[in-house]
Amino acid sequence: MNETKAATASTPGTHAHTGMTTRHDTWWLAPLLVATGFTLFIVYATFRAFENNYYEIGSIISPFYSPKIDLPGWPFSPAILILWMPAGFRATCYYYRKAYYRAYFLTPPACGVSVWGSKSYTGERAFPFVLQNLHRYFFYLAVLVLTILWYDVFKSMLEPSFHFDLVTLIMTVNCVLLSGYTFGCHAYRHLAGGGLNCFSTNESTKQRFKVWEFVTKLNEHHMAWAWFSLFSVGFTDFYIRQVCAGVFPNPVFF
Repeated sequence: MNETKAATASTPGTHAHTGMTTRHDTWWLAPLLVATGFTLFIVYATFRAFENNYYEIGSIISPFYSPKIDLPGWPFSPAILILWMPAGFRATCYYYRKAYYRAYFLTPPACGVSVWGSKSYTGERAFPFVLQNLHRYFFYLAVLVLTILWYDVFKSMLEPSFHFDLVTLIMTVNCVLLSGYTFGCHAYRHLAGGGLNCFSTNESTKQRFKVWEFVTKLNEHHMAWAWFSLFSVGFTDFYIRQVCAGVFPNPVFF
């Protein structure tokens, strides 16, 4: 009887709220890095959204403030009218959900580690987590914002005359990373190839297969696209801010 109890107690996940695990590796490092990365970005993005300064110079505008919306009587930063769309897309993203559930809610913090905290886990069936089902709709909003950011890239190259400078290069790289993240999304993968029983029925389904296959390749590296694009959009805003403040240079290549 005592041997049975000892064996049960050493099994990961048996005691759901003790944090018990038989893992001896640094399983805590990944959720710690995720929590640190998320927190740093959220703090910086919140500061920049409410700073409401150093975001536009000539034809260059920060991705946090694009498109620039001026509403008569709106007393707050225009960034607040925009950031909720990409923020909602990322907050409901399948990868990010797994990442911050583990990092912030510890449900569970890692594979083979028991859940910490309350037993009242309801999945995504109760408020506010039921709102995660809006991810497919946030995808359309994210595409809209991404289209505007690509427009900003070309606008920065063409005004006042054709040129290519460092900020334009940074904005271009940012849009490439955002495009890889957005169009590698699980929701878009379903739009591209979902609802079909066969990809070879006709020419239309064959073309959808090609799109689905490309999206699948992006989706295989969705975590990398998610993190690189998250920090690229933050770095793009930071560099544009510093250029606007006269701190960083913006050399013209041609």
